[in-house]
Amino acid sequence: MNNTDKIYNLAVSGVQKLIPYTPGKPIEELERELGLTNIIKLASNENPLGPGKKALAAIQATLKDLALYPDGNGFNLKSALADKYAVDISQITLGNGSNEILELVARAFLTPELEVVFSQHAFAVYPLVTQAVGATAVVAPALNYGHDLDAMLERVTDKTRLVFIANPNNPTGTLLSHTDLEVFIKALPDTCICVLDEAYCEFVGDQSAGNSIAWLKKYPNLLITRTFSKAYGLAGLRIGYGLSSPQLADILNRVRQPFNNNMLALAAAEAALTDTEHLQNTLAVNAQGMQLITEGFKALALEWIPSAGNFVLVDLKQPAMPIYEALLRKGVIVRPVGVYELPNHLRITIGTQTENELFLQALTEVISVL
Repeated sequence: MNNTDKIYNLAVSGVQKLIPYTPGKPIEELERELGLTNIIKLASNENPLGPGKKALAAIQATLKDLALYPDGNGFNLKSALADKYAVDISQITLGNGSNEILELVARAFLTPELEVVFSQHAFAVYPLVTQAVGATAVVAPALNYGHDLDAMLERVTDKTRLVFIANPNNPTGTLLSHTDLEVFIKALPDTCICVLDEAYCEFVGDQSAGNSIAWLKKYPNLLITRTFSKAYGLAGLRIGYGLSSPQLADILNRVRQPFNNNMLALAAAEAALTDTEHLQNTLAVNAQGMQLITEGFKALALEWIPSAGNFVLVDLKQPAMPIYEALLRKGVIVRPVGVYELPNHLRITIGTQTENELFLQALTEVISVL
């Protein structure tokens, strides 16, 4: 090992072997690599409609104040969230995306002596934040690609400080019932915090996305995380939030960085909450696109996992990476999920009708020659 490499030994043990999260390939990167244009990206579960008109207007109105620091407490956005969900401002933690909330709870509550329970095929950030603080990850085998709550509960011990549950789950799109979820949360010891990741809750459909918030009054060890990156189309501004008991939120806010939300994000998120027309348009486009893409899979004799999100996981019955790479050469970016122990699957974000049709055309062409 040379002197330069010795710097790695100075890092804390969990970080030394940490492999950073790999996001979906950016359009600009593919343009540089292959010299392509007219690329479509269906890799990162972004909203194909983009931000709504109200959010864009709020951004425009805020530009004149960019020389000033944002409100470090996010009072206006917190007030809007408190009104929407009938909670107190003291129960809200704002994050740089809901991803930061996941990191905050790990930093605030985990030590190398403690454990974290989550499911196989669950969001890749859960093991990352666990390893970064040196805690032990305990992975429960999946059930039909989703969470096996009984198996997870069996793995909870007096060392378990956190349990991560994504509902709907990313990348599989599976959905747990509220009844089963509450039974699970109720069964947890009060020394274990349940992190309920609801990044895709707006897409759930006829099941009320607000039901879980009522549980906050009964379970002080519950933390619900949500985001403006998906249904609200603000992924580029990085803003999310956590809802919890005031005591849990107080602890998270102690480790939260000051000014972790920029001024444009705060204004856009507040406005987005009132833009019901944009949200309804988003849900309609997603439902139509989901039907189009899954019908395309059926025509190709491919199987998929029914999804409650704005994406769908397709089983190619063969290694997915060659198909992923062939799609890239046609200017279509989707998401391989080998890191989730799903080497034969690709995750497809639902796009516009044109994007969905172009993807299906490209997939048909690729499969026909492989």
